[in-house]
Amino acid sequence: QVQLVESGGGLVQAGGSLRLSCAASGRTFSTYNMAWFRQAPGKEREFVAAISWSGGSTYYTDSVKGRFTISRDNDKNTVYLQMNTLKPEDTAVYYCALDLGRRPLATMGYDYWGQGTQVTVSS
Repeated sequence: QVQLVESGGGLVQAGGSLRLSCAASGRTFSTYNMAWFRQAPGKEREFVAAISWSGGSTYYTDSVKGRFTISRDNDKNTVYLQMNTLKPEDTAVYYCALDLGRRPLATMGYDYWGQGTQVTVSS
């Protein structure tokens, strides 16, 4: 089974930056599309960004375009989310997810999830 472990969350002032990491187990990591989601209190889980298995394609939700960058290092079995110009509305638990399907980048239908890491942005 695939295990995903997020890290890098914490407290940051509005306008600041954080980099989240998602470490994946298994030797087939590089063959799967990956994504980041987030969930704020009282809200549904929201798609944030996705990256193809090769790293050649990315997709972002409108609210983070120009501020967040998803990347991956397949040699390290790790996916990253660089978050710049953070806003209070970015406060949420952030989850990484893996898509077993052989399909284009998607905003739903992911199969494996990490435990989440808390990001809190103060105003």
